Amino acid sequence: MKDYQRIFVVGSQAGADEVARLRSSLGRSVVVLTAPTAEAKQVVGGLGVEPVPDVLLAPVRFPDVDRGHRLDQLVRAHAVADRFRDVVVVTDPATVTLLLRALAPDQLPMSGAVTEVGLPRGARPVPLLQAALGGGVLAFVSVLAANAVPFWVLPLLVAVTGLVLLLVPRLRHLGEALLIAVAVGIGVSLLSIAGSSRFPGSW
Repeated sequence: MKDYQRIFVVGSQAGADEVARLRSSLGRSVVVLTAPTAEAKQVVGGLGVEPVPDVLLAPVRFPDVDRGHRLDQLVRAHAVADRFRDVVVVTDPATVTLLLRALAPDQLPMSGAVTEVGLPRGARPVPLLQAALGGGVLAFVSVLAANAVPFWVLPLLVAVTGLVLLLVPRLRHLGEALLIAVAVGIGVSLLSIAGSSRFPGSW
């Protein structure tokens, strides 16, 4: 299943209700690129995010033949800088049209002033070191709690949580990390139990 980075291309004629809907749908990490115009500034003000102005997004009467390509490069450069944040571009309607033709030539513009484009991206990397350390902690806690609850209860709860997170695209890497931690934890616990059985005086 492919994952996509969200790019929101917004016309400077966007109404307050469209801006409010966009703001509510944005993730915690977002960059807003804006044309240095009063109309774009008004739209950005409704998003509540500090913008990054760029003169390339300013309206022009006679666009160069490669303007769409340069707009595409600008947006992709900011997107690649952090593939797990939303990117918002606010500019005039003519520039919006050029940008969409270059950024998503097969996608029809959405109704209204806001068009969402999805750029394919790889999966978020799994934090292997943290998962391994978490597995060690899980093993330690499971062994300590063995007198109160069965040994398998805590690993089972963590494994179920990991499986649930696998179903959420944005949290899949955390689910994978939890499952790795469970595998490491069970391995460490079994080695500890085997060691204590072989050398009972060590516990």
